[in-house]
Amino acid sequence: MQVTSVNNQHPGNNHNITISTSPFHNITTSPFHNITTSPHHNISTSPMKNILKKLYSYQTLTYDEARETLHKVSSGEANDSQIASFVTIYLLRPITIDELRGFRDVLLDKCLAVELPDQTIDVCGTGGDEKNTFNISTLSAFVLAGAGIKVAKHGNYGVSSVSGSSNVLEHFGYQFTADAHVLRQQLADCNLCFMHAPLFHPALKAVAPIRKQLGIKTFFNMLGPLVNPAKPHYRMVGVYNLEIARMYHYLLQSEQRPYCVVHALGGYDEISLTGEFKTFSQQGEQIFHPNQLNLAVVTPESIFGGDTVEESAEIFKSILTGNGTQSQNAVVLANTAFAIQTVTQQSFTNCYKQAQDSLLSGKAYGILKQLSNG
Repeated sequence: MQVTSVNNQHPGNNHNITISTSPFHNITTSPFHNITTSPHHNISTSPMKNILKKLYSYQTLTYDEARETLHKVSSGEANDSQIASFVTIYLLRPITIDELRGFRDVLLDKCLAVELPDQTIDVCGTGGDEKNTFNISTLSAFVLAGAGIKVAKHGNYGVSSVSGSSNVLEHFGYQFTADAHVLRQQLADCNLCFMHAPLFHPALKAVAPIRKQLGIKTFFNMLGPLVNPAKPHYRMVGVYNLEIARMYHYLLQSEQRPYCVVHALGGYDEISLTGEFKTFSQQGEQIFHPNQLNLAVVTPESIFGGDTVEESAEIFKSILTGNGTQSQNAVVLANTAFAIQTVTQQSFTNCYKQAQDSLLSGKAYGILKQLSNG
């Protein structure tokens, strides 16, 4: 009875109640049953334990469970070990459509949404192909803008690669902002605005350091192109394997907006021109060889992105100023042409010519100078 008196007076001092002879020792209705002294491991993590047990048993999550789980992770209701375990599970087995939809929808619900006045396109890759190419989709965004296409680019720092889109743009002095007025003005003046993902997805703050520490692709790579806060009308998305390509194809079909999902069969999350590549769109699935498009096959070495952010930025600027190699230019122009085709439905040849004019005339580089203030 003396132990009970201490509990009533000092409920926070649960660490004093360890007497195994207490008549209350195993009563599960005690309000102090699972409380520990750790500030990051309390009663609120119990549902996360149940989800992990289910996943460890080789079961998948329903759409609602996926939403609930990522909500808990993003709301700080899971500790770092639980988050790492949760992420690792999807390195050991494929994600399901219901899980991907659930994760996507909760991030869109929690993001800082941006309303843009124009029908924009996003050109974005999942990353995670471990090929360390130069910033192809980011360069394509500038070439698109130079060709008069409105681009709402969504990107982030590199996690499994040396330099993501945010790394290279930050290097050139671009100021990240979540101010919708500024973004709309950039779109009006330059045909391009850039949304640095962490500013628009505060829900992912708890996950970011763990992703960085892991340093390998996770299912969050798959989510990036699906959670653009501006919800662009058109999408050009590169993915790192065919399984993910088919999932994107299924999900984007339901939105009934024009899209093109690409995967190079050599394992690239973009049109690499190193061999055959596959596209998925509202028109169906197609396999292309570069020669079919009157383009030469390039070597993996010719599209290497450098070992540092500085090297990546040097390659980026070299291409954008018209000093890229034939292989580098061809890869950027091929990706850009498919993006233009997604918007205009013109022939590939016409779209390639528009991209070429934007790049070689200096229009694309002019966009970078405008956005980075010189």
